[in-house]
Amino acid sequence: MVSNPRVGVGIIIRRADEILLIRRNGVHGAGTWSTPGGHLDPGETPDACARREGSEETGVEVGNIRFRAVTNDVFESDDRHYITLWMEGDYVRGEPKVGAMYEMSEVGWFKWEALPTELFLSFANLLEGRCYPPEHGGLSNLRAGVVYQAIAADVG
Repeated sequence: MVSNPRVGVGIIIRRADEILLIRRNGVHGAGTWSTPGGHLDPGETPDACARREGSEETGVEVGNIRFRAVTNDVFESDDRHYITLWMEGDYVRGEPKVGAMYEMSEVGWFKWEALPTELFLSFANLLEGRCYPPEHGGLSNLRAGVVYQAIAADVG
């Protein structure tokens, strides 16, 4: 196993009742579906990374970026370990396109109730509530946007 975990950032891009997903290609988890995301660069904030990855990978602009959860993702077959910071944002503009052919093969909008079955481990962990805090994950909470509304109420 890799001695040091790496930090990844995933961005859930919402458009009404849909989210934007990419099919991974040429990288670990090839053939699986996930949200746009990537490595956190030195000195970069998680929200800046989420905005950058969304734009680089899909060409869309994302606004209102907020924290969702953290997953602990051990890819045993690939000898990789990631701590993934999950961010969430709203689609602003842009037509989704494959921005990095060496990392992805497809991009598309999916309804929460019609997600693909072959999911990337990190995204599957979030959807199944294997995250911190646990109530910030789970498909029903993500679909409803429950956690963000509760956070916003606590802040305001």
